[in-house]
Amino acid sequence: MVEQFLQLSADGIQKTIIHAGTGEPPSFCDGTKASFHYRTLSADGARTVIDDSRAQGKPMELIFGKKFRLPVWESVLRTMREGESSEFHCSTKHTALYPLVSKSLRNIAAGRDPLEGQRHCCGVTQMHEHHSLGYPDLDELQRDPKPLIFHIDLLKVEAPGSYRQDPWAMSDDEKLAAVPSIHEEGNQLFREGRVQAASEKYHNAIACLKNLQMKEKPGDESWIRLDLMITPLLLNYCQCKLQLGEYYEVLEHCSSILNKYEGERERERERNCS
Repeated sequence: MVEQFLQLSADGIQKTIIHAGTGEPPSFCDGTKASFHYRTLSADGARTVIDDSRAQGKPMELIFGKKFRLPVWESVLRTMREGESSEFHCSTKHTALYPLVSKSLRNIAAGRDPLEGQRHCCGVTQMHEHHSLGYPDLDELQRDPKPLIFHIDLLKVEAPGSYRQDPWAMSDDEKLAAVPSIHEEGNQLFREGRVQAASEKYHNAIACLKNLQMKEKPGDESWIRLDLMITPLLLNYCQCKLQLGEYYEVLEHCSSILNKYEGERERERERNCS
């Protein structure tokens, strides 16, 4: 334990245990999932709360070995036991990418694609190229990175293979492979009358495919193949929203589908006439 504290300190991290956990420290091999609540605080005397997973409605889930964009969270979790609550005062070298990570986590909490608005490039490039992240507090942190305090409550540790990954945590291959089963789960929930839950499944499947589609060039064969997979999911999603009375969203999505296929028909007519 003393050695862990010294290693953290040497790396610019100060740990304070608020409440000790139980048992032996878990083995955080690749594929292990840690579920935890976190609060991100300013490291000044004000201790301003920047993010709070409890306020967002669900714990954070991190899978080791997936190259999470904020490596310091893996480092500090490795020093914790289940049930432990600790604070980690982290120097700027560990927090420079936090604004981008925070934006993705806020998107997830709001039910949006975690990569919404981001190009497929490295985080440092994104920080320089994006004028605004859409949140004034994150924009300020992006312009002027500062030390932060992460208050973490480690809830549960699950061994590889004992849980199902959330779509946002999957690799590209895992996302593509998971879409049919997520689609079928949505269909089953819809048949059972659980329309809201079904819409969430369809949304997750669409988000997986949209995330993959962002990495393809529009109009290429791979992009079109993914688009053809998205359309039936989007129609199912609209059916759910129609039953839930969310008519504006239905009109928006259905109009986008109609406009897309009308454009394709027009291009086909032009090719036939040439």
